[in-house]
Amino acid sequence: MKTSVVALSMALAAPSAAAFSITSHRKLATTSLHAATLDAPIREAPGAGWEPDWEDRPGLTPEEFMQSDMTKPDLSGMWECPLTRWSSDNVDIVEAQKEAAKMPHCPLEMRASAADNAMGAEYFAKNKQQIKADLLKYGAIWFRGFDLMKSVKGHREMYEALELEPCLDPLHSSGLRKFASERDALYEEVNKPSLRGHYIGLHCESTTKRTAAYAAFVCFQKATEGGGRFLVADGAAILAELDTKLLQKLYDRKIRISVSNLDLPPSLPGFVKEGVKGLVDAAVAPKFDMDLEMMFEADGKAGRLQAVEIAESPINRHPVTGLPVWFNNAHNHARKLRDRRPCGVPEVGMTEVFYADTMEPLSLEDCMEIKRASEKHITALSMEPGDVLLVDNYRALHGRDVFQGDRFHAVTWFTWDDNEEWRGDERRIVEKNGLNKAINKMMDWLPKDFESQQS
Repeated sequence: MKTSVVALSMALAAPSAAAFSITSHRKLATTSLHAATLDAPIREAPGAGWEPDWEDRPGLTPEEFMQSDMTKPDLSGMWECPLTRWSSDNVDIVEAQKEAAKMPHCPLEMRASAADNAMGAEYFAKNKQQIKADLLKYGAIWFRGFDLMKSVKGHREMYEALELEPCLDPLHSSGLRKFASERDALYEEVNKPSLRGHYIGLHCESTTKRTAAYAAFVCFQKATEGGGRFLVADGAAILAELDTKLLQKLYDRKIRISVSNLDLPPSLPGFVKEGVKGLVDAAVAPKFDMDLEMMFEADGKAGRLQAVEIAESPINRHPVTGLPVWFNNAHNHARKLRDRRPCGVPEVGMTEVFYADTMEPLSLEDCMEIKRASEKHITALSMEPGDVLLVDNYRALHGRDVFQGDRFHAVTWFTWDDNEEWRGDERRIVEKNGLNKAINKMMDWLPKDFESQQS
């Protein structure tokens, strides 16, 4: 067994002014649950609670939007992603749902006027304090129709005007974490042709160990042949929506998430399996900045070795506001949901969510309630060139719908700004990039329209 294959398997699955106007948006019915059977599930794209209209605003050519300002310093030695801040003990579920239900609709939409566009980066410098206050209040801000952020250069000017400090993705070693412009601390989003048919469910850019504080998702080119909406949902709204009994059960039992599968022949002798397990645990797992346990057959599949995160609460209090929110990646990682929607990762990259106390996979009934509550509060954004979604990564969850053609979105992750003691003192060691580059090359070998096999 080659360690690069195991590394790939983990990387594929690891874990995206005036108040938002609903007059120009149409309320959508959530998807039906007719596919909710364990036998031969039907794959269908999930719905969304809100789906803004496209406006077909023009952008720049790739040669133009990829231009970096070479007079600015190289940011490749950015901060490490900060450690996750957990405050999940002694949560009163009923009171938490009442508190979460009071929050305004996410995201807040801030549409650029001609005067705003004329100001360029000065607009963000002038309104910095209000923007940061609104981000805490709403969980995400959709900057819509801004010309400044149509290029890499302008995107950097925007976040520097807001005095945000870039950091690495929490899973920087993953093959899905490829830089669009390393010197500008800008990662390419999941635009790979091999994954365009893959629906990315709601998640925070977080593991039990590391979590980015904020993110700025930018559109340089929308999908040329359709689709590719960026998904965002308020973790507070989902918490308030979920069935109280289910929420209490998941909070009491906690969850564990497997991030990869390595299927070995079931007939292998036990000592050989244990040898493989030890090799992966010692040689590969430490390269991923996660707390992982290697487990055989956790999901009942004979011969399957899974990398499983430690137990975590599905609820966390926001580090700054104390607001309780739905803070986990179950909507994206639950196998029973992935098997019922477009999926474009190989079996090694399929994930699963378990009840932590028994290591049983979440039941179909529980998965479908998570699906219902989550998708009711999704806004499927029609992001076009220059649009940026600024996200509080401890509050709002994000994802991406399938698309056709070519698409180019990117993201910069940020560490803490006003809470420097939470940032830590770690800076990136650039020399440790061999695994990242190797996995990205392997990812590019996948067929353009790969579809995984259903379980």
